[in-house]
Amino acid sequence: MEELLYLLSSDMFLSTLRLSIPLTLAALGATICERSGIINLGVEGMMLLGAFSGVLGVHLTGSPLLGILLSLAIGALIGLVYALLVLHYDANQSVSGIGLNVFASGLTVVLTRAIWNSDGLSGDIRQVSSVTVPGLSEIPLVGLLFKNQSPYLYLTVVLVLLAWWFMYRTKQGLRLRAIGEYPEAASTVGIPVKRYRYRAIVVCGMLCALGGSYLSIVQNNRFVKEMVAGRGFMALAANIFGGRDPIGSWVASLIFAYAQAVRINISVNIPEQFLQMLPYVLTLLVLVLMGLRNSKKIKDSVL
Repeated sequence: MEELLYLLSSDMFLSTLRLSIPLTLAALGATICERSGIINLGVEGMMLLGAFSGVLGVHLTGSPLLGILLSLAIGALIGLVYALLVLHYDANQSVSGIGLNVFASGLTVVLTRAIWNSDGLSGDIRQVSSVTVPGLSEIPLVGLLFKNQSPYLYLTVVLVLLAWWFMYRTKQGLRLRAIGEYPEAASTVGIPVKRYRYRAIVVCGMLCALGGSYLSIVQNNRFVKEMVAGRGFMALAANIFGGRDPIGSWVASLIFAYAQAVRINISVNIPEQFLQMLPYVLTLLVLVLMGLRNSKKIKDSVL
């Protein structure tokens, strides 16, 4: 009974918020990218490279801020490479994305061996310090959101709101959505389709890398090979489940993060393997349900 009550506790809520940060950032990047008409299956690899470059930046400079900046720069670079492949060379989007994931997986292991003489494991680094907002942290219940929280949490909320405002309240956001839905029509009226797509993919790379850097700089204070552990694909599912909308993707990420929090924090008489696979089962279930709904829409439109 106590464990069931814990599912609704403030500790569980805060754990969900923290676990949702990398998912939300990656899902936000996938949303922006997909709104431009590009499906990026390389989110997992972008997050992994962001996680590695963040640790590398802190290792070289001793500054978490510079580590984050390096992660953003690498994310932008990888996004640009992916954009060149799919936009300039007309490479298949799915194949390019999966190829990026495999490339990131191998490259990070090779580099950890070269730098730390370890098979996919870096040394410990300096973490990003938690912050407490004076005054607001004293408010009952709500104050928990402003006490000993990572700056990433507040940055994530701001980025989600900015993305929503950009997408639905600016001329550029309207053009981005038009490009994703009707690229030929957008091009006909003079909208530079490729330019918008290049920018969307680069922004996607930066957001994914930022999410990856949270895993390494804040959550683990080191890099571990394959530490993203499928979160990139969860983020893609959250993007679909959230209706390709910034706030919807955020809500979906919170749902997936809650499943992760249950796996981590709840100890019940259930096989551990079942709890470990819970977030991934939920991801697959969402994808199946969304696929069924989309197929029904297609049938209805045909009929």
